[in-house]
Amino acid sequence: MKPKIYITRKLPDAIIAQLSEVCEVSMWENEEEPVPREVLEKEMQQVNGLFCLLTDNIDKSLISQSSQLKIISNMAVGYNNIDIEAATEKGIMVTNTPGVLTETTADLTFALLMATARRLIEASDYLHEGKWETWSPMQLTGQDIYGATLGIIGLGRIGEALAKRAKGFDMNVLYYNRSRKFVAEEQLGIHYVDKETLLKESDFVCVLVPFTPETKNTIDQNELALMKPSSVLINTARGGVVNEDALYKALINNEIWAAGLDVFEVEPVPSDHPLLKLPNVVALPHIGSAGINTRIKMASLAASNLIEGILGRIPKHLVNS
Repeated sequence: MKPKIYITRKLPDAIIAQLSEVCEVSMWENEEEPVPREVLEKEMQQVNGLFCLLTDNIDKSLISQSSQLKIISNMAVGYNNIDIEAATEKGIMVTNTPGVLTETTADLTFALLMATARRLIEASDYLHEGKWETWSPMQLTGQDIYGATLGIIGLGRIGEALAKRAKGFDMNVLYYNRSRKFVAEEQLGIHYVDKETLLKESDFVCVLVPFTPETKNTIDQNELALMKPSSVLINTARGGVVNEDALYKALINNEIWAAGLDVFEVEPVPSDHPLLKLPNVVALPHIGSAGINTRIKMASLAASNLIEGILGRIPKHLVNS
């Protein structure tokens, strides 16, 4: 008899076929809506493996109800949606999907930087709303990118990939990380500085740290106060690393110039969120890794992780070893 697994959102047929070779597959068929809590609770009690997404809250209560679960495979790099401690206590493996989304997320981060700096959404709306009647010297002017200073907070894989893109725009790249990356400094021509210096000197600040208790509110009132009035903040990491109330106040008080956000503390972000009302905020619905090929690679890697765990092997991308 094949081991049973549950998938919390509809996946491409090729991924289902990959899993079905080894497992008996059940799946929440709705592509747009998360699996209801009561359905997930029922499934967790009878499956050996769980394939979940960042939108699924796999908390201690859910994990405690699972009697046969061997592995939770998260289709994401981050795993703050899973109670790792509770899973570890029950001997349940937890895996993630690092690496495959690096370049795609770096693409989106730089695209968001450009869209925010050059006011692309605002300009497009201006055109579609019939407001473009003439040309004037300072009409819809934004911040120059070429030759500007980029500060990267968190120089992981995505941070290094972003630095490569920035060098193509002849940007001066500063970075702050919990440990220095001497090889990256030499290869990319980037410079390590403390966080205060980075915030003071950067024209663009990109936050790329994972979300942990230590990184919560990495950007808060004090950090925003250090930034230039002409600077732009970009967050494609996790919503919790930026204090949204402090960011809103900094924007309306002209302490910084603009912000580009792909992530929020609460997702989906409510449509009446104050930040969404500001013209100098470019907001996206967490699409950092949303390249077609990348998402398929992520799903396939998550499936491979799950299969390894189900078969009693140690998956390559185990996060609670």
